[in-house]
Amino acid sequence: MNAPSRAIAPTMGQLDLANRLAAGGTRASMGITHVDATAYTSAQRHIAEQQAIFSKLPLVIAPSALLPKPNMAVPHDGFGKPLLITRDKAGVAHVFLNVCQHRGTRLVEGNEPVCASRLICPYHAWSYALDGRLTGMPRPDVFPGLDRADFGLKRLPTVEAGGLIWFAFDEKADFSEARALGDDFHAFDLPGQYLFRRRTHRVAANWKLIMDAFLESYHVQRLHSETIGKFFKDGVTTGDMIGPHQRSAVGREADLVAAAGNDWPALRAAITYTYQMFPGTVLIVSPDYMNLMIMMPQSEGDVLVEDFMLIPEPPATDKALDHWERSWNLLDGKVFAGEDFRAAELGQQGLASGAIDRMTLGTLETGIRHFHDQVEARL
Repeated sequence: MNAPSRAIAPTMGQLDLANRLAAGGTRASMGITHVDATAYTSAQRHIAEQQAIFSKLPLVIAPSALLPKPNMAVPHDGFGKPLLITRDKAGVAHVFLNVCQHRGTRLVEGNEPVCASRLICPYHAWSYALDGRLTGMPRPDVFPGLDRADFGLKRLPTVEAGGLIWFAFDEKADFSEARALGDDFHAFDLPGQYLFRRRTHRVAANWKLIMDAFLESYHVQRLHSETIGKFFKDGVTTGDMIGPHQRSAVGREADLVAAAGNDWPALRAAITYTYQMFPGTVLIVSPDYMNLMIMMPQSEGDVLVEDFMLIPEPPATDKALDHWERSWNLLDGKVFAGEDFRAAELGQQGLASGAIDRMTLGTLETGIRHFHDQVEARL
């Protein structure tokens, strides 16, 4: 749930990255490395990733701000099964299979938030509380001896931490690393943000090509030269890892970062922090708003990307609304869809042609190699 604003301070890890940027930006180099083209083009590889990674590990499904109040539910189909994200009357988040336990009917249709204290199946009107309990059925006399406690919605392991809702298909999934990121996200007050816009893009590319784009800054001055490239100085970047997840920082200028010292608002103005949550989630923390992007692979060359824009509070004036609309259109419409996603599609076309058998990575692309090492380790 959204939390009231509180005194915010950076974590030691965030300050460490800022200090590195002030020194010009450094990250341990692995030299020139490579990624095989088949990592993006193989149908067998896609199946293996689904089985070993997306079916086993905790996945981010939404920001907490998608369900800002109790008794809300949002259907979600991006991960291959009908899911239902809910926040019950006590404010606890859950992820269920969106399936009535009577005859297997889809319980809630669409993909927009629903506000209700009960979810009612459209077929026979069995009703469920937002914590998954079966609370009612017409003609209970025709189900003699049925124990309602045995017919609650199928709940998947769910954890809400640091303003994000995580779930897993595997009952044995370990959420400790998801919780470990919570302090960093609280430093940005992610739990207290307001969801301004969300949009799902269908991109004709492998999901890892989009993750790659947010794991290096080498492209910023080139691909984004007409949009956001002018705000950053080439090569002022650094990063580290939190378990399998990566945390990176790109500075507008090293001098600006150095002048900010430990002043968190000043550092926020001088640095864009980006978190790449393994396997397929990216959080970009701009000075006054955030974008959360969730990858949902559909095939080796097709991925859904849901983009959420989070802002400190609801727009109170027409001027504020216009400001956020322009920011949304710049990032989601031009930078992401028009540049990053388009580059991924062009990359998919080139790799699928067989023109090269591997990609070559330079020293500003080390984060990509770390990411692919994590993928390979699980296959």
